[in-house]
Amino acid sequence: MTRVLLVEDENLIAQFIEKGLLKYGYCPTSVTDGEQALEEIYNESYDLVLLDLGLPTISGKEVLQTLRQQGFTLPIIVITAYSDKKNIALGLGANDFIDKPFRFSELLKIIQRNLTKS
Repeated sequence: MTRVLLVEDENLIAQFIEKGLLKYGYCPTSVTDGEQALEEIYNESYDLVLLDLGLPTISGKEVLQTLRQQGFTLPIIVITAYSDKKNIALGLGANDFIDKPFRFSELLKIIQRNLTKS
């Protein structure tokens, strides 16, 4: 089963994504801040990360930067409400991005595309 780490601090969005992931056979783990995200990635094995940029404790930007600087190559898809952030995300090493709001079918295509690349 494909393990996905969902890093999203907005509860309704996290529930929406988690429900969709479960429906399509993924095994999601959800955390709500950057500190928890790094701890999970350091201690567990994930196939893909869905990462919001606007997080408490440590921003998604910092999480992404830290992981890439440390050599983590797992696919990271940035979820952002700010379209100008996509260039920042890709510049920091994100594999892909999706703008909020989105349909789950759009996210699913991006997830599948990035899992087949890795």
